[in-house]
Amino acid sequence: MMKVILKTERAKGFTRGEKPIPRNLEANEVLIKVISVSICGTDLHIYNWDAWSQNRINPPLTVGHEFSGKVVKIGSNVSKVKIGDIVSSESHIICGKCEYCLTGNGHICEKTKVIGVDMDGAFAEYMKIPEENLYIDTSNLDPTYLSVLEPLGNAVHAVKHFDVKDKDVLIIGCGPIGLMGIDVAIASEAKRIFATEVNPYRINLAKEIGAHHVINPKEVNTLEYIKKHTNNKGVDVVIDFSGNVGAVEESFDYVKPGGGISILGAFNNKLNVDFNKVVFKGLHIYGVTGRLLPKTWQQIDELLKSKKLQFDKFVTHVFPFDEFEKGIKVMNEGKSGKVVLKLWKKIVLS
Repeated sequence: MMKVILKTERAKGFTRGEKPIPRNLEANEVLIKVISVSICGTDLHIYNWDAWSQNRINPPLTVGHEFSGKVVKIGSNVSKVKIGDIVSSESHIICGKCEYCLTGNGHICEKTKVIGVDMDGAFAEYMKIPEENLYIDTSNLDPTYLSVLEPLGNAVHAVKHFDVKDKDVLIIGCGPIGLMGIDVAIASEAKRIFATEVNPYRINLAKEIGAHHVINPKEVNTLEYIKKHTNNKGVDVVIDFSGNVGAVEESFDYVKPGGGISILGAFNNKLNVDFNKVVFKGLHIYGVTGRLLPKTWQQIDELLKSKKLQFDKFVTHVFPFDEFEKGIKVMNEGKSGKVVLKLWKKIVLS
């Protein structure tokens, strides 16, 4: 048997439990001994049992979709990974057969299943997953941090869609993925990084990671500030991680003509956008979902090997697996960056 964290009821909370260790692998599947997991905003939605969760989740379910681990068993047709490999993973299991998968757009596969959402997930001592989802780490990054590569991929996808080198970039929202976005923009050699955030804890984190200008919209007029510091032109690229309707509506004024707006945040209400600004400013708007497969993972690999990312700054809390409630608490309070849970005190990595 193995320890797991479960959504057992259609109500707030998670439950500790046990399940049998997966034994029967399909030919393309791999059994992972999980080293660490990280808590996603999606997990928080499921824990809090909000409207989205009530319409999407069918308990009982082993939750979690961000993890690192060690390969301990492989299916008969597995060739990409071997026993002993240290891995992270793509959380979207795609069909490989639909129109989108066949044209290199698997990130919008019409039959996507998300681990920990549509099927049992990673908050467990062991889990099985198709080998094509796995990322093999060769950078020797601490496996504690490897569990955050999936959300890091969201940040990489959002930031790197537009060329930010030597450009002025605005990050809207400094939650965990927004903080990663700042770090990715720095590693991608952005000229200046502006960031907006109202949470004092995360304002400080954004500064520590290296944002050049951190604006609290409750205290400062964001548009006036950006105009003042960009010779009245605006920034080259806006990247939204917030899902804040007002901020994104105004972002069409923040960006200079010919600039780009990359949007990862999801919205509870419809936006009221003046598309004349899009047309007459010649703007480029990009909607970000998941990670490009395999392009984003290749970009992650390059970033890890560059040693430029500051995992110790945007991963702010590490708790033992059994103390997951502490991680949920700091996230609900908005007093964290990325939160990681470690399953084993010691694990042999080779």
